[in-house]
Amino acid sequence: MTGIDLHLSCERVGLVGRNGVGKSTLLHLLSGDLRPRSGTLVVDGRVRLMRQAIRTSATETIADLFGISDALRILRRAEDGTAAIDELADADWTLEERVRGALSRVDLDASASTTVASLSGGQRTRAALAAAIFDAPDFLLLDEPTNNLDRAGRNAVRRLVEGWTAGLLVVSHDRALLDGMDAIIELTTLGATRYGGNWTRYRERKAVELEAAEADLAHAQKQQTAAKRKAQMAMERKLRRDAAGSRKAARGDMPRILMGARKNAAEASGGSGKRLTERLVDDAADAVAAARARIEVLQELSVVLPHTGLHAERAVLELHDVCAEYEPDRPLFQHLDMHIVGPERIAITGVNGAGKSTLLKLIAGEQPPTAGHVCLQVPSAVIDQHVSFLDPAASILDNFRRLNPDADENACRAVLAGFLFRADAALQIVGTLSGGQMLRAGIACRLGGPTPPQLLILDEPTNHLDLDSIQAIEDALHAYDGALLVVSHDDTFLEKISITRRLALVPGERGAVLRQWDEGIA
Repeated sequence: MTGIDLHLSCERVGLVGRNGVGKSTLLHLLSGDLRPRSGTLVVDGRVRLMRQAIRTSATETIADLFGISDALRILRRAEDGTAAIDELADADWTLEERVRGALSRVDLDASASTTVASLSGGQRTRAALAAAIFDAPDFLLLDEPTNNLDRAGRNAVRRLVEGWTAGLLVVSHDRALLDGMDAIIELTTLGATRYGGNWTRYRERKAVELEAAEADLAHAQKQQTAAKRKAQMAMERKLRRDAAGSRKAARGDMPRILMGARKNAAEASGGSGKRLTERLVDDAADAVAAARARIEVLQELSVVLPHTGLHAERAVLELHDVCAEYEPDRPLFQHLDMHIVGPERIAITGVNGAGKSTLLKLIAGEQPPTAGHVCLQVPSAVIDQHVSFLDPAASILDNFRRLNPDADENACRAVLAGFLFRADAALQIVGTLSGGQMLRAGIACRLGGPTPPQLLILDEPTNHLDLDSIQAIEDALHAYDGALLVVSHDDTFLEKISITRRLALVPGERGAVLRQWDEGIA
């Protein structure tokens, strides 16, 4: 990431760009976690960064996450009369109320003493967001704030953003969240470009801009071709004149002094003409380069999934009276019934902790039910958000070969190239990949083999993909002719892949139950 020029003020700005282009790096520069190698960075006011991932110990509490543990201990000593005089002077009697207020703003039912390890992934994300807004910073930096959040959590983040009156820069692939921005900044290999308005407005302007840039490039290329043709014609004319002069000199019917003068004049004229045509060709090449520079040269992610051959009346999956529990007498869910026939497209939704991922494990045979039976009747493949089926110590190519032993070398390379892992890129070690790259590699390895699954099970597939990759995956899944079972809180994604049924795991006193929703997303 080089040559970035930005000015951010008291506004809500979305930062978008492909995986690996430097969005998170820019946030860490603005937060002070990193220093720029060159250039000037000026920050006026207090900046807080909500981190994308929270690593915690077993004993860390929300107070530790907020950085207020010492201040709370002073309050406790003040309350029981053991605080020193200087501690009483430093005591913040509004602290606990402000903690409750920050947690309330993200709809998190917890307290300062709650251990972070006891929270679900979505609750940890909310806790991190509450910690970032706790002391009312002048500028808030959010890195994928709706990842791992259920629908209620996503709505809480959107309400927070809508009511935020200080500065805000958010990296996100949540299109509904980005539609609440005042401006969009696109980060590419060419730099940073600002677009006024929200995500929808940005996409409209981007389409117009790219169309104009492509027209300018086509015109410049046409002018370059004309300049080259003109240069070629000038060269051919010179060669003909030189040949005619040589023939006349050979006949000896021209005085030697006149022949020498004409030769000198021709050489002078030819040299001048050559320099002129060369300059015209160079100018045309520069115009093409300038036009092409306006278009970021990006490889398109093109995902084409093979036909599965799934018949419309083929029984795919049956769950009958299924129960699951992690502790005796504390069922996670109970008496679940589900049937999938033919290429249905089913979304499973529900709050964080309702058991959605566990249900997928039961269906895939990775975990047995406590009661009831699961009957999966077609070949299936599971792609979880952590892509756990990939060997992190092996290359992408080796993982593909392991999962698709019947595919030859050319087939392996061709599939991976379609997922933008061309040539040496296919030899990258999986453990070194970004989250988005890893998910892309997982999809390639699971779906690119010669025998595609007839049931595809996806667990939060868009969590780590950039927006262009999400759109490519949406297009591919829309054309997929097998059955789909998807856990996702991304309403836009579910709409784009044409979900036909929506099932919600709804918590109850004796575990969650499965309900079908005919309209909307639960």
